Amino acid sequence: MSGHSKWHNIRLKKGKMDAERGKTFTRLARDIIVAARSGGGNPDSNIRLRYAVQKAREASMPADNIKRAIQRGTGEVEGAIYDEITYEGYASGGVAILVECMTDNRQRTVADVRSFFTKTGGRLGEAGSVGYLFEPKGVITIDPGVIEEDALMEAAIEAGADDVTTQEDGGFEISTDPGDLITVQQALEVAGIKYSSAERQMIPLNTVQISGQEAKQVLRLMDLLEEHDDVQNVWANFDIPDEEID
Repeated sequence: MSGHSKWHNIRLKKGKMDAERGKTFTRLARDIIVAARSGGGNPDSNIRLRYAVQKAREASMPADNIKRAIQRGTGEVEGAIYDEITYEGYASGGVAILVECMTDNRQRTVADVRSFFTKTGGRLGEAGSVGYLFEPKGVITIDPGVIEEDALMEAAIEAGADDVTTQEDGGFEISTDPGDLITVQQALEVAGIKYSSAERQMIPLNTVQISGQEAKQVLRLMDLLEEHDDVQNVWANFDIPDEEID
């Protein structure tokens, strides 16, 4: 595994899963606000909003918070105006990094992101400098023991998924076109197949193996970025050997 999937496992080992519900809700609310602003406040006709609302519900975000975020996006309720920005750069060891932000102050955000790259041995690049190294995908994970591979493969492919792969722990990962993610989720739910997560990811087309000081610097950069209030997602193409993580 690499990039975001590897980072998720590292966070589990480090015990750094985000336990701050308020911070999580803030990020989810921003997703909803921007989705509603760009495509309207009806989840039935705005697939991006439908996905954002679904993610908020999965995180147990209160219905009133979701409603208020939609209203802020459509202009029914006043609030900060957020812009979507993706920053691209290289971390230590030549690792490619994509940083997806939503901010009400572009100058503050770019200054902070540039500072994080610089202090960890990386550099912020121009738009398009690393984006071509990633492919957008919908990714659904299934825990071990939930279903047999053949049955899952049949249900997923019939629903429009691109592929099903078996993970090291015996679980499964379903990949879809980003636009088909919700459709495949709904098909799994109808079939009674429980999934542990479903999200849009930027999958690296190639990986860079790092270790030692480079690995420490890259993980420090990931920490700094993900802890910043304006950062929604961070994607990377690093690969760190398990023995290095341990």
